[in-house]
Amino acid sequence: MRKYYYLFILIVISCNVGLAQSRKSVSILGDSYSTFEGFMQPKTNSSWYSTTPKPETDVTSVKQTWWNKFIEENGYQLCINNSFSGSTICNTGYDKEDFSDRSFITRMPGLGFPDIILIFGGTNDSWADSPLGDFKYGGWTKDDLFKFRPAMAYMLDHVIHNYQNVEIYFILNTDLKKEINDSVKNICQHYGIACVELQNIDKKNGHPTIKGMSQISEQLKNFIAQNSNALDSNTIDSCW
Repeated sequence: MRKYYYLFILIVISCNVGLAQSRKSVSILGDSYSTFEGFMQPKTNSSWYSTTPKPETDVTSVKQTWWNKFIEENGYQLCINNSFSGSTICNTGYDKEDFSDRSFITRMPGLGFPDIILIFGGTNDSWADSPLGDFKYGGWTKDDLFKFRPAMAYMLDHVIHNYQNVEIYFILNTDLKKEINDSVKNICQHYGIACVELQNIDKKNGHPTIKGMSQISEQLKNFIAQNSNALDSNTIDSCW
């Protein structure tokens, strides 16, 4: 009898492992909107959200974040969340400081081996008045990468060529400058990257509330359901 009991346990474990391996993995490249203390890689990345209550937000659990809700509610698994609070896509940050230690284009190689990449950025480039620069799709110089448009193109070019056979989505925040919005949409169109334009997100101190997080997750889910076969595919790659 004991023999059959252990056989049953082994079957259950094998089924659970097989189920986990059949789920698509998601990596996130983001700023404060996508952070939560203790859940980013590298762990030294600065976080805006945490379990510590503060008046600036009502979000105090990772389960309330847009990315955790999106992953859990759609049967995905997290590969890597490489988000950094206050980061810009380009290397120019607030007060024109050099943000090359935290920019999206510096962190973009560190996303593991996911099936889906979600890039949620441009907010701090807009808020920090990072220089726009020109639309440029190759031959980038060091100086170019301190400007938003060429840095945005450089980033998308990198992820396309270095994360092959991966679904890539750019999430565009609300309430940004028109020139940032237009630039993002033009550059995404150039590279054939899907751009998810968010609408009417609830915020406090410029950051999503619990309600806003749910809205982001829901809008992203609806976009993917309407624009790809991502939710129905069973093709899986390992995160690491």
